[in-house]
Order: sequence, then structure tokens, then C-alpha cells
Amino acid sequence: MNYPITLSFKILAIANQIYVRDANGALLGYLKQKLFKLKEDINIFADEAQTQHLFNIKADRIIDWSANYSFTDAQGRQLGSIKRQGMRSIWKASYDLFDAAGNHAMKINEENGWVKVGDALFGELPIIGILSGYIFNPTYLVTRLDGTPVARLRKKPAFLEGKFELDRVGEMSTEEETRVVLGVLMMTLLERIRG
Repeated sequence: MNYPITLSFKILAIANQIYVRDANGALLGYLKQKLFKLKEDINIFADEAQTQHLFNIKADRIIDWSANYSFTDAQGRQLGSIKRQGMRSIWKASYDLFDAAGNHAMKINEENGWVKVGDALFGELPIIGILSGYIFNPTYLVTRLDGTPVARLRKKPAFLEGKFELDRVGEMSTEEETRVVLGVLMMTLLERIRG
């Protein structure tokens, strides 16, 4: 993959639409989240017309803080999954990434919990609270279980838009890259209400 990878979406859109692009601006994936789904079932396509299905992300239960979200390819092969660490995510967002066999492979952790607190407080202020997405920009680090970093996701300052940039900072196989991109994509959907 050609890094950095950009994930962008409109904050005020009725249904979430995320565009995943590489460093050259080429579209790697597009998703449009369905409204009013109790159990997440998200399809990712190669194009905006949704003609070429690439991946699916599906929750294992209905609306839950600690739901497990499985990744499969277009043929239905298991690629891995991501799970939020429920209570730990109150202070700083924390997620576990699992490989296709269900083994714990990586972690995604927010680097600074104070950004989450500042965003929550500032966002509640009348009128100027809409600027929180421009001022507070969290950063998430993807690491192996031994603490070795492999990728970093940064929220970029944006007004009325969510824009994240994923950079590779360590060695990953092609399967791990796919799992990391799908993992940060799902994490972004879960954390989207911030900023």
C-alpha cells in the first residue's frame, strides 16, 4: 500500500460515507453505513457506485460496548476482527486486533487521554463547540503485543469533516496491513462522534 492512507467522511451526513485513499489520491475503498441497524453489517466497495465488493465488517451482537467486529473478504474468508476494550475505553480508546484464527495479534491505543477529555468538554460549549474537530485531534498507535509500533492513525484538523491519516511506522505483512486498515476503519466509525 502507498502510505499515508487517508480516511475521510462528512460529519453532518445522514448516513456515514467513508472514502479510503492512498497517498496518490487513488480510491482504495468506499463504504456507506446503513441507517438504523441494530447489528452492524458494513460492506466496503472498490468504487463509489458500489459495484465491486471488497470486504465486510460484521458485529457479533446487537449494540454493545464490547462487541467483536469480524472482517471477511468478498468470498467470505475470515481475515480477523477488532474488539473495543469496554471500560478501558472510557479514559483512552483501546482496541484489540485479532488474526484470522482468532489469536490476539495487535492493539490500538489512543496516545493521549486528555485529548478525549478536552474534546468532550469543549464540544459541549454553545456555538464554539462545533470547532472541537478543528482543535482536538487524537492520535492512535497500532502496536504488536510486545509493544512494537506498526502504524499510527492521526486525526487531521478539519471543519465539518472527519479526516484521518494512517502512516506505516513498522514492518507488516500484506495480511497484517489489510487487518490494520480494516481495524482502524471500524475504530474510526465507532469513535466518529468525537471531533
